[in-house]
Amino acid sequence: MADPDADTRPTAAPFPSLEELQHWTWVMGRAQQLMMEHVARQWSEAPKTAPAAPAATPSWPGMNLFADAGRIAKAQVDMWTEGLGIWQRALGGDGGKSEIEEKADRDKRFSAPEWRENPLFDMIRQSYILISDRLLGSVEAVEGLDDKEREKLRFATRAFVDAMSPSNFALTNPLVLEKTLETRGENLLKGLEHMLGDLSRGQLTHTDPNAFEVGRNIAVTPGKVVKQTELYQLIQYAPTTKEVFETPLVIFPPWINRFYILDLNPKKSFIRWAVEQGLTVFMVSWKSADEDMADVTLDDYVAAQTDAIDTIRDLLDVEAVHAVGYCVAGTTLAATLALLEARGEADKVASATFLTAQVDFAEAGDLSLFVGDEQMQLIEQLSADKGYLDGRYMAATFNLLRGRDLIWSYVTNNYLMGEDYTPFDLLHWNSDTTNLPAKWHQAYLRDFYRENRLVRPGGVVVDGTPINIGKVKTPTYVQAGREDHIAPPQSVWKITHHFQGPLRFVLAGSGHIAGVVNPPEAQKYQYWTNDEKADTLEAFIAGANETKGSWWPDWIGWIANLSPDKAFAIGPRKPGKGKLKAIEDAPGSYVKAR
Repeated sequence: MADPDADTRPTAAPFPSLEELQHWTWVMGRAQQLMMEHVARQWSEAPKTAPAAPAATPSWPGMNLFADAGRIAKAQVDMWTEGLGIWQRALGGDGGKSEIEEKADRDKRFSAPEWRENPLFDMIRQSYILISDRLLGSVEAVEGLDDKEREKLRFATRAFVDAMSPSNFALTNPLVLEKTLETRGENLLKGLEHMLGDLSRGQLTHTDPNAFEVGRNIAVTPGKVVKQTELYQLIQYAPTTKEVFETPLVIFPPWINRFYILDLNPKKSFIRWAVEQGLTVFMVSWKSADEDMADVTLDDYVAAQTDAIDTIRDLLDVEAVHAVGYCVAGTTLAATLALLEARGEADKVASATFLTAQVDFAEAGDLSLFVGDEQMQLIEQLSADKGYLDGRYMAATFNLLRGRDLIWSYVTNNYLMGEDYTPFDLLHWNSDTTNLPAKWHQAYLRDFYRENRLVRPGGVVVDGTPINIGKVKTPTYVQAGREDHIAPPQSVWKITHHFQGPLRFVLAGSGHIAGVVNPPEAQKYQYWTNDEKADTLEAFIAGANETKGSWWPDWIGWIANLSPDKAFAIGPRKPGKGKLKAIEDAPGSYVKAR
């Protein structure tokens, strides 16, 4: 029982001690100092390096925002009803878990128990989920939009909703408030240092920048650079088996990224694994664009691919090579195959493998939202002076496609919580940007993403020759990622509508990177195959067989069936021992150039 004589008046919060006042004064003063130092550095370094501006978000033409009045009224009533329910539950009413509450429980941004245990923050998170749902749902109520305009509005609304999450703000995130009290504000100072450092670099930091070094603990598969041109270095990897397949393999990685995504470390390396399977493996390492590459176009990249193919054929005295094109390099590989077909030289390529690559851009996904007039003009302005586009702009665009995971989670963890960066080789590669030739980058977006010329017979001319990918008969292996947000599987699938030769389509679990870089020993994900004819991706999936684990063994089996002949791993099969002498050790200097 309570003491009747006890003073029940609320106790005033204790006045902070002199030591505490001094500490918080220091925190605020240090924060001001950090910001002033940052501004001073920007002024002093402005003539030399300007930080990258954020990528432009899609815009859309004028639209009729006055949707059906009945639908708007119903949406408002539903929102008020659910909002009232949130208040009632926050005040102690027992109405069971609502759909909104269950959805909030599943959202990993609010997975910490503090979001549920405190009624205030529980109400904040549920209110946010409710408003987010209604905002995203309102996109469908807007009248007067075609499919492309609606998709632009949906993307912009989703980006806004993700940015406004209460987890992104210190005063509405219980974990940040708890951390701030625990560290007495030093988490915010550390986060401010992180933020100012990123502003100086013009790029969001995802991982410890000092944890990895190309050639030391990533991109370490033994090999030699055996050729160098103005556009690429050709790396030949050392064999590890006594016998190798007679037909070698050349890999064309994306020219918008560094090639070592396929050689992150020995356990994840597709290159090392392919060598261990008995393939003589060559890798093209593209040069990051500089002022001298301002006039580089599609012709140059196709010429580089045909040059690499001819170089390997001559070096090993073989009739053909197996070729792999990853992502955008797959697009240019399709153009290369079409050009070889037009020239009567298709037999130089024994097979072509396309990894998450698009040739028909009719359903190219969210990246197609960045090829409007305003975005194209901005890209032209950003690259006008130097003749190349700073790779940080492209990185920012890809981050926007997964803003919740690649932007806002790092804002919370690194800026607000002040957490240290976690070493992660994949994110190191993701941040290791490559500059792009201005003319070629704009032509790629315009001709392929915007106008879809590659699928039109004669729509693209390479080295004076109109090409037609519909005439390609090269045996083809196509891999797509089921959750790929950069090259959506329905877009990758469309290659089956154009190539005329034997084709194997494989749908892999996960996305654009993890779906490709999935070594067998990891026993992760799965893949689907279907030997029956299917006209659509949906039909393919409906009749597909699922296999647990990596698709890599399926691919090497396909390669072995096409070209089973073997040769001894001697002479030119060893880097630098044939006509082409070693220039330097792998991974070469182009991949290290910044």
